Amino acid sequence: MISGKTQLLPLFGYPTEAFKAPLIYNPWFEKMGIDTVVVPMGIKPEDFPTVFRSVFRMTNVPGALVTMPHKIATVDLLDGMSTAVHIAGSCNAVVRRPDGSLWGDMFDGVGFCRGLKQKGFRFDGARCLLVGAGGVGAAIAASLAAEGAATITISDISQASADSLAERLKKFYPQLETGSGKNDAAGYDLVINATPLGLPGDPLPMDITRLSPDTFVGEVVMKAEMTPLLQAAKERGCRFQIGTDMLFEMIPAYLEFFGYGTATADELRSVAQISY
Repeated sequence: MISGKTQLLPLFGYPTEAFKAPLIYNPWFEKMGIDTVVVPMGIKPEDFPTVFRSVFRMTNVPGALVTMPHKIATVDLLDGMSTAVHIAGSCNAVVRRPDGSLWGDMFDGVGFCRGLKQKGFRFDGARCLLVGAGGVGAAIAASLAAEGAATITISDISQASADSLAERLKKFYPQLETGSGKNDAAGYDLVINATPLGLPGDPLPMDITRLSPDTFVGEVVMKAEMTPLLQAAKERGCRFQIGTDMLFEMIPAYLEFFGYGTATADELRSVAQISY
């Protein structure tokens, strides 16, 4: 029941039809008796800065979630930001502090790494290959560095994007061995597909014959649970993580960020109303 006391968490994005987050947050808030609701707000890019500023003039909006295509544009609208936002160049969560200032953070990478931790992956000293240097890939790279990875090789169709991400990582994590390279999966502890390629008919983001059974394979694509890459990894005996694990594991971090306590991914899955 929405009342005059209800807090609103906008979910900024466009288009809104495929949004999954409200189908996880809102059932959880209802179960826990939290008087907050996540509201999808479809905003075209040209209107976003104006709408963003206007929404935060509402007294019952303590923060907001941000998804595509607004993650990058949000950075210029913040008063302060985390290291992850600096590295990723994008933001997917904003909270209004008591003084009215807006602080931004990026939880894509946090969710991805929390999922790996739950599956027993050890980050300390890990050798990682990241395929895709866009916003999600950059956020994952930031979290891998924060968790103590030793090496992050970045492969992207844009050499400039890969080089730029490597430079940003070195600025904040000078001890990290990083740089751009080929999408050759051989010799890595962790291989990540952070590109949009993940549906049947798409080219594979890497040569799966180069995967060792000891390599952990991570996926960010959420439109299908077992993407061709993950299916191939499974057949080779690799441990793996599906794309929606990142989503479910980042939500506890969001809840903590907004001051709503926490939850486990399993608890969230038990109330979620999403399907593929």
